[in-house]
Amino acid sequence: MGPLSGIKVIEIAGIGPGPYGAMLLADLGADVIRIDRSGNVSGGDPATPPGDILARGRRSVGVDLKHPDGVAAVLDLIDGADALVEGFRPGVMERLGLGPDVCLERNPKLVYGRMTGWGQDGPYAHTAGHDINYIALAGALEPLGRAGQQPTAPINLIGDFGGGGMLLAFGVCAALLEARTSGQGQVIDAAMVDGAASLMTMTWSFRAMGMWSDERGTNMLDTGAHFYDTYETADGKYVSIGSIEPQFYAELLRLTEIDPASLPSQHDKRHWVELKARFAEVFRGKTRDEWCEIMEHTDVCFAPVLPMAEAPEHPHIAHRQTFTEVAGVTQPSPAPRFSRTPGSIDRPPPHAGQHTDEVLGEWGLDAARIAELKASGAIA
Repeated sequence: MGPLSGIKVIEIAGIGPGPYGAMLLADLGADVIRIDRSGNVSGGDPATPPGDILARGRRSVGVDLKHPDGVAAVLDLIDGADALVEGFRPGVMERLGLGPDVCLERNPKLVYGRMTGWGQDGPYAHTAGHDINYIALAGALEPLGRAGQQPTAPINLIGDFGGGGMLLAFGVCAALLEARTSGQGQVIDAAMVDGAASLMTMTWSFRAMGMWSDERGTNMLDTGAHFYDTYETADGKYVSIGSIEPQFYAELLRLTEIDPASLPSQHDKRHWVELKARFAEVFRGKTRDEWCEIMEHTDVCFAPVLPMAEAPEHPHIAHRQTFTEVAGVTQPSPAPRFSRTPGSIDRPPPHAGQHTDEVLGEWGLDAARIAELKASGAIA
């Protein structure tokens, strides 16, 4: 019974950030009903759920959104929902007959979450794009990478998930809270380009204070500093070092057995390149596990760089149960954690349309209406 228990959400199925936002809501207890396209309904075996972890925790209804009766069925569900989330380009939901004006007229308290890359308006609003494009335009991609190299996309974490799905879930939760006092719903324009820019707030602060150079890979937090980087070890693996504060840096020098008297000032950027080379030579002298024995549980600000296959097995990660297994699939556990109303993964990802009859009946459609919708091909 997570903190969102009792909240009812309609998710119009999409890809990437929208499903992630809906997953976060489901992990925290919301009853999220996923509207899948009827053409995707294949009658898969519930005992063998799909591998799409982003769809976990939801029930699925198969609907033909191009069929007027299918749209009418979704509107019936919306009548009893607290929120709706969708991730189409601007105007698509309106053309389907499920735009915010229609939905809010039927359910004035509805929180209507819209997830796009470029936002609902602006010169790029109707243009195709992906994470790499959104973070590029927001100024979040250009700083990423090493000195003298091209910008490096950090997989689709910044746009799709941090600046996208998480921002959507945050917006939905905030609007739900406000609706409790105002009695009114509203539309949330969650754009990945906006979210990516928001994630850069501290970097913009550094720039305003003269602490950030626009030359890539030369700053303290972008691999420019010798004390904030990853280093290869003797066995071809890597460790991470983040010894920013002077006391942590002193501990780094002690455990690497580097004489402080032989070094220039820690923050003298003129020497960072040569110091990185010196530290790289030191770290290549031992294996990753040997460095773990030396530096774990100290104040160096150290951690081994673990591949996905190893991360769940690390003692700290295992102790925290940061990962869990559902239907034989290892996946991240719900986060954050709540002392009284913890989140949970209530069910594995559904097959498209797996719960059509169950959900429609539970949400108020009688058996005769469900039979009519099936006969017309509006649902599957």
